[in-house]
Amino acid sequence: MRPALLASVALAMAVTGAASYFAFLPQNAGTIAFWALAVGPTLVLGAAAAAWGKREEFLRDWLSPKWGDATKGVLGAALLFALAWAFARFATPIGSKYEIWLVSLYGEIGDPRVLQAHAPAIAGAIASAALAEEVLWRGAITQLLARHVGSRLAWLWAAALYAIAYVPTAWSLRAMGSGTGLNPVLAMAALAGGLVWGAMARAFGRLIPSVLAHALFDWAVVITFPLWGVR
Repeated sequence: MRPALLASVALAMAVTGAASYFAFLPQNAGTIAFWALAVGPTLVLGAAAAAWGKREEFLRDWLSPKWGDATKGVLGAALLFALAWAFARFATPIGSKYEIWLVSLYGEIGDPRVLQAHAPAIAGAIASAALAEEVLWRGAITQLLARHVGSRLAWLWAAALYAIAYVPTAWSLRAMGSGTGLNPVLAMAALAGGLVWGAMARAFGRLIPSVLAHALFDWAVVITFPLWGVR
């Protein structure tokens, strides 16, 4: 199983890393190519993870809803948003040289007015990507890791690997000549999100709360309460 585990994790990290790197290159800012690269490969990986989960008889348990899932999802999203707001307020404040980190990130995502005009499509993309990532990282990869490092550590390993997969965006999001070096904001967000969503999946034994928290957080920082551009 160890070679299969390494190959599965390496493939997920490689595809995620390459897709996110190219998605956040400046030439793809605000284009269909950005969304295709940011969401498309994730959906493919998520579908493969779902097929594996179904074969191993995990998928039903992962995606079985229960009363209170919506509340848990909202609370998880609120916790992450509070952390993101604190980071934006204290690490990348307006007027500081590190504000460029958020400028670069939101510049790639696109004009908020255009995004709001296509809100249903954006909502569908965010929800689909959140579901796929949770099934992949908090579901299949965490379960595979648990077979070798135990369930107590598997979700932490999965969170760390999830963040590492987004490290290539530090190069594609860097602002040349700004004096700030590489842009770590997306990898840091992935680490925080991976820890929160992983803890939720472990605590509740299912993925629906973390899927909701993931989707609601992404919607909040992209559409409803962006951390840069409206303050």
